[in-house]
Parts: sequence; structure tokens; C-alpha cells
Amino acid sequence: MPLELRRPARTFTIRQLCQEFKCTPRALRFYEDKGLLTPARDGMNRVYSYKDRARLQLILRGKRVGLSLQEIGEILDLYEVGDNCAAQNARSLAKFRERILALEVQRKDIDDAIDTLVEACNRLEQHLANTRPDLLPQAADYDQVLRARLGDHPEAAH
Repeated sequence: MPLELRRPARTFTIRQLCQEFKCTPRALRFYEDKGLLTPARDGMNRVYSYKDRARLQLILRGKRVGLSLQEIGEILDLYEVGDNCAAQNARSLAKFRERILALEVQRKDIDDAIDTLVEACNRLEQHLANTRPDLLPQAADYDQVLRARLGDHPEAAH
């Protein structure tokens, strides 16, 4: 009976993961210190497995949506439970729903703040138009400078 030939598992260097995920070696070492990543060692070099790569991807996604490292760790730890990821999926779903609610509250607060500022700007512009119209172009220039600084994102305009 012929022996089945196995391809060696794909591994990654710290540099490869940093380039792929646009993060720093310091960040990967930090996640390792927190127990979120567990790369193997080849002498002094870290060797990351496909599992480490997947965990890093989940860590970065979790951070992007505002999960704490503790919450991310709790979710990642449930992967090994052996229940076809049911516990991990249930925990993830609960955390994601919590974040959605928190972000919706933040969005409302931000929208309210923007509305308040727009109203204030309109009142101030009207006042300047009546008292010192010579200052209005400066305000418009300032607005253009700010939009350019923000990268002229459409969501920055309101």
C-alpha cells in the first residue's frame, strides 16, 4: 500500500503577515503576549501557521468593529470546543449584536452633534453676513481646507 504523500502545512513569517494585513511586527508580538496568537519558533524566528493567520484576520476584524481584545480572545478560545463552532458562533453573534446596538447609538449621537453644528454654522454665517461679510470667504476657505484634510470623504459632507 503506497504511503500518502502530504504537503507540508503552509507557514508564514512575521514579515509576510505584516505585509498582508498592513500591521506592524510590534502588533503581532503584542497579540502573542496577550495569548491571542501562538506562533511556533524556528530558532529566534516566529513561524505562523494557517491557523495563526486566520486568528490574526479575526483579531483585526474584531478590533475594526470595536471589540476589545478580551472579547476577541473569548471568541477565539471557543474555536477548540469541538462542537462544530456552535459555541463560537453563538458568542460571536451575541457580541456582534451588542456592537451593532452600541454603534447605532454612537451614530445617532454623531448625527445629532452634526445637526447641532450645522445649525450653529448657519446662524454664525447669517450673523457674519449681516455684520462682517468680509469674513465669510475665510469661513468658506476654512471649510474647504478641512474637507481636503479629511480626504474629501462624501460622508464628511453633511
